[in-house]
Amino acid sequence: MKYVNLGATGLQVSRICLGCMSFGASDQGTHPWTMDEAASRPFIQRALDAGINFFDTANVYSLGSSEEILGRAIKDFARRDEVVIATKVHGKMHSGPTGSGLSRAAIMTQIDASLRRLGTDYVDLYQIHRWDDRTPIAETMEALHDVVKAGKARYIGASSMFAWQFSKAQYTATINGWTRFVSMQNHYNLIQREEEREMMPLCVDQGVGVIPWSPLARGRLTRDWEATTGRSDTDEFGKTLYDAPGDQEIALRVAAIADARGVSRAQVAMAWVLSKSFVTAPIVGATKIGHIDDAVAAVGLTLASEEIEALEAPYTPHSLVGFR
Repeated sequence: MKYVNLGATGLQVSRICLGCMSFGASDQGTHPWTMDEAASRPFIQRALDAGINFFDTANVYSLGSSEEILGRAIKDFARRDEVVIATKVHGKMHSGPTGSGLSRAAIMTQIDASLRRLGTDYVDLYQIHRWDDRTPIAETMEALHDVVKAGKARYIGASSMFAWQFSKAQYTATINGWTRFVSMQNHYNLIQREEEREMMPLCVDQGVGVIPWSPLARGRLTRDWEATTGRSDTDEFGKTLYDAPGDQEIALRVAAIADARGVSRAQVAMAWVLSKSFVTAPIVGATKIGHIDDAVAAVGLTLASEEIEALEAPYTPHSLVGFR
């Protein structure tokens, strides 16, 4: 495993981050494909054994069950100061004014709830899961600053939003002397590259780490185009993300390079993401142990310039998706 600094911080994270949305009681939330605790723990152990020290979850994943599973596994399998735990706030946890969004009331309520579920005094990275149109950004940024100053989070990060919104948040923090975002968790893969237009250059300019979600396009780049899985059949959000003209051709080129290299398609698609200098650590979801193994193997796979050109050539402009 290789390790890099998260953006301009001194926090070192593995080049692969294990996403924990797959972990959680199936009767909690809206993800019928999640795995219960007994099934989830070997994945966390395998990640740690492979040198992955970076774990991303969210309060809304299985309504907190993911955080609980991750917290107990980290306590059993690792030392707290040797891992980087990231979680998120925004999604609806319950009805009422503090159950969702990014108001001061919601943030203060939800950080304490996440810490209880994770069984830790602090999270390394506390992220806003999406933009909140209902709350002034100054209120959100001051609340996040207070979370950091209270020792409940070491750093703060953001997730999918427009570049102007991210700029506004960072500017608001700067002029008030508040904590700035150190990372951006955005939607980025071979068949969704719109973030290259504004968000990625902004992150590079501002020294912000990039930790993309869905680096394998919900698995579309790892299997035949028409093939489905139990997750893809029930992932309603995922069904809104892909299937634009040209996407299938990119998937075919991934397959061709994988066959020529004698590696999996997942390794090729992940190696492409890792080849981008602005990417810190792709967030990899796993429902099979092999998903972790492929991601780790991709860290050592270097694509030739002509292979990268072949993978990128069919891309056409896409609509922005995943912001809501």
